[in-house]
Amino acid sequence: MESGSSRQEIPRPPKKRDVFKTIGWLLVGAVLVSLLLLLNGVFNPPLPTPTVSSVITNDGRQKEPPYLFYPIVTDGARLYFTEVKVDDLRFAHVSTSGGETMLIDTPFRFPRMADISPDHSRLLVLGFDGSELEAPLWIIPILGGTPRRVGDLVGHDATWTREGDVVYANGSDLYWAKADGSQGRKFVSVAGVPSWLRWSPNGRVLRFTVTDSGTDATSLWEVSADGSNAHRLLPGWNDPPAECCGNWSPDGDYFAFQSSRNGRSDIWVLDERFRLWPWRKHGPSQVTAGPMSFSTPVFSGDGKKVFVVGQQHRGELVRYDTRSRQFLPYLSGISADRLGFSRDGQWVAYFTYPDNTLWRSKLDGTQKQQLTFQPFAAHLPGWSPDGSHIAFDGSKDGKTKKVFLISPSGGSPLEVLPGNQWQGDPTWSADGRHLAFTGSFQDGSSGTHTSICVVDVTTHQLSVLPGSGGLFSPRWSPDGRYIAATTMDSQKLMLLDTATHKWSELATVAVGYLNWSGDSKLLYFDSFGAHPSVKRVSIHGGAVEEVLSLEDLHRAWGPFGPWFGLAPDDSPLATRDVGSQELYAIQWPTR
Repeated sequence: MESGSSRQEIPRPPKKRDVFKTIGWLLVGAVLVSLLLLLNGVFNPPLPTPTVSSVITNDGRQKEPPYLFYPIVTDGARLYFTEVKVDDLRFAHVSTSGGETMLIDTPFRFPRMADISPDHSRLLVLGFDGSELEAPLWIIPILGGTPRRVGDLVGHDATWTREGDVVYANGSDLYWAKADGSQGRKFVSVAGVPSWLRWSPNGRVLRFTVTDSGTDATSLWEVSADGSNAHRLLPGWNDPPAECCGNWSPDGDYFAFQSSRNGRSDIWVLDERFRLWPWRKHGPSQVTAGPMSFSTPVFSGDGKKVFVVGQQHRGELVRYDTRSRQFLPYLSGISADRLGFSRDGQWVAYFTYPDNTLWRSKLDGTQKQQLTFQPFAAHLPGWSPDGSHIAFDGSKDGKTKKVFLISPSGGSPLEVLPGNQWQGDPTWSADGRHLAFTGSFQDGSSGTHTSICVVDVTTHQLSVLPGSGGLFSPRWSPDGRYIAATTMDSQKLMLLDTATHKWSELATVAVGYLNWSGDSKLLYFDSFGAHPSVKRVSIHGGAVEEVLSLEDLHRAWGPFGPWFGLAPDDSPLATRDVGSQELYAIQWPTR
């Protein structure tokens, strides 16, 4: 027997049973991995590639104003949508397979079709008649019948719930009420203006669009059915955000929406299908890629198609010729609107339509130069009296809308005032030392209000004109004696005498774009309504007189409706719509 040493054990060979057991577990693991991969392919296959399959309408009529988006809804057999008629809006419907477009009468001038009821028998409608921010909520039977008010509810958009209740938007708040308007309660508040409300098919979440009141940027949001967890849906995905108008597929697998980039909108989709690994986030997938702009998607009742508005916006600048009594192309009929002329009448600044970039040129079209670039959104150019600067309002890098100055030779736009105050509609004093503009102020007790402000462009000293609360869109007369403005509902024309510092009511009338005559004696404006026209009124009193009718001019809609202006000789200018806009069907492959 050996001592002080240990004997090394010799490993015994594995039994066949152990080997088979190990191989068996490896095979089971391989099968499980394969099964998981197979299930992932079944439950989460790649997003299919859709194709535009057919044109639904071919009536040549405008389906929605540019920069404003109106829903398409469907009952499965027909599509219900909005058409533009001169300065009015009207409802229409067409078969989902295409065909003749039929009109739907409503008692409203600017009705907004908000949603269709879950049983597809009623339309939820906002009854706008003018420029009011909120309007009464109505229910209109699809098959005919008397429209019915939804209690005393007012808002700017709304949707049905699965149970037949109503969620509607008013200001920055969403409210929940019964279909008769009773039992109303606040649902959620957001920082901005909510619109385009759509419930998920299972009723668990509401998605909507929020418009930033300072920048007009739009983003998608989501909130749970109990009012909790309100949050932006795609933070940082598009900067500044320009997403809008989402709709769910009937099975809840997809959420389609539009996103605007580089002056064109396209359809994108979020894949909402079941995922084995939910922590793996998938961003939106692009569905369309031009050359047209596509907007306002809605899925068919069976989920096999997506219906969209396809549009090619094109304007033609026209001037009213008194001899022929018709509108004729001006500046070679360029696609532009919102013109401003230099004091000597030799130069013009304008915004291209619809991409909204600022240009300047000589009146004969020579020496043309682009001054602003996307995504800078700008509006209403005005030349300083000495021709050294052009003033305009705009939003830069998704920030609050401000008044800017830019040299006609180009360069970077400069903010006139620091801070985050909303500013719009700049107009020059006769000596070029001051700018008047619309200013929006936050008041802790009463919310937001507007006034007419004046800033010294050299010292940047700011003042608010006394008595200008609730007024906007100032226009300084060429001789510097008067400032004209309108009330927020655009129904009164007000005049400030800068010598007496007193406001007076010049006319009670629907007022669109204001323009002074070259001699500072007359105010011209376009008056919207059932019979749109160009009107004028003397600043020394007298009746409002019609200059010419606009009923037969199919005007292009800009960010604030159809534009109207005056040429250096006081002849009326407008932009005629010569684009196309129709409904299209996108074939959506199903599993």
